[in-house]
Amino acid sequence: MNLPYSPKKWLAISLAALVATSIGAGAMAQSANDGTASQATNQTQTTPSNQNNQADTAAKPVAQDAAETLTLEKAVEQALKTNPKLQQARLDEKNASVNAELTYRSVAEIPSEFVRSLDAAKQKYVTSAQAKMTEKLNKLAVQATENQIKLGAQQLYYALLHAQADLDLKKQSLERAQTQLKVAKAHFDVGTKAKTDILQAEMGVAGAQAALAAAENNVEIARMKLNEFLGVDLDKKWKLSNENKQVAAPSMTLQQAQEKALQQRIEITQKQEELSLAELNVKLIEEYSALSTYPGKIARYNVEKAKLAIEEQKRTVSREVAEAYYSLNAAKLSIEFQKKAKEAAAESYRLTSLRYENGLATTLEVIQAAEALADQENQYEQAVQNYNLAVVNFETATGR
Repeated sequence: MNLPYSPKKWLAISLAALVATSIGAGAMAQSANDGTASQATNQTQTTPSNQNNQADTAAKPVAQDAAETLTLEKAVEQALKTNPKLQQARLDEKNASVNAELTYRSVAEIPSEFVRSLDAAKQKYVTSAQAKMTEKLNKLAVQATENQIKLGAQQLYYALLHAQADLDLKKQSLERAQTQLKVAKAHFDVGTKAKTDILQAEMGVAGAQAALAAAENNVEIARMKLNEFLGVDLDKKWKLSNENKQVAAPSMTLQQAQEKALQQRIEITQKQEELSLAELNVKLIEEYSALSTYPGKIARYNVEKAKLAIEEQKRTVSREVAEAYYSLNAAKLSIEFQKKAKEAAAESYRLTSLRYENGLATTLEVIQAAEALADQENQYEQAVQNYNLAVVNFETATGR
């Protein structure tokens, strides 16, 4: 291949790039002092950032010691203990139990031989059945709230995990931009690249620094949201467990999932309890009055309505399970596609960097390749998060 420069000049470029890579930021600062005024200005802008990074690095061991390890299971466990909404639901259940006990005692004082009218029968039996149903439904409501708390804890845990992963990617992007700036300066020092290459590289570094600052802010926001949901101190630090970031999905067919949901979903149990109460009302009217009366007709219609409500709820549950099932499959495929796209972007960036080192690509092309790689890395991390949440939503839809 015919090189665009003489062998001597290429030797100088190679040596300069090697020196710039090995001796680090200190030597680059010295090189910048011998350069132009804009290079000195750039060093002035980047030095505080480097000092801040060193300060952050020095403080990390202390922060890591103070941070408590948090796994997904531990986050759910903590939420079930201290989430304010769940604590209120449990208090409501206790109140319902006390009210039910009072109702049982009051209706128990009515002797059965005194029950000779429909109104008396309703007062003794329907009131008792309603109290029993209310108590049961309140317990089911606590279970439903617990399921929602589990779902919320997992969603916020994955949100923080994704924010931290995004922060790591932004740090890598900044490192790539800084490396490109060093290479551009090395080429400029030996006269093989124009000043515009340095300016473009400096723009890339500035953009990466801005993205890094935004990512750091997102981590803090995600952490506080998780702490608020868990019911702990907003400033509490966590060290999230990164093991098995891509969780395993339940192994079952759509039909199996729908059958499981029809057996376990609380909404269906609630509709069945309402049917039982309506049937009890019909039974009492038949025993103490007549079904041909207006109250009897209304009671029978209410039974039919309760049956229709059960069938409607079953259809709704089946649809929700199907949606969660298909969303889970789509999320799984998305991970595979995004992984291939990320690998292709990484190879494109590597080849573009090599072309630049050989004088066959511009600084702008390298920056664009780096941005494309960062974008694909972010999309892959987002795909993993979407998949994990799809697993959680599927499990919730089946009434686990």
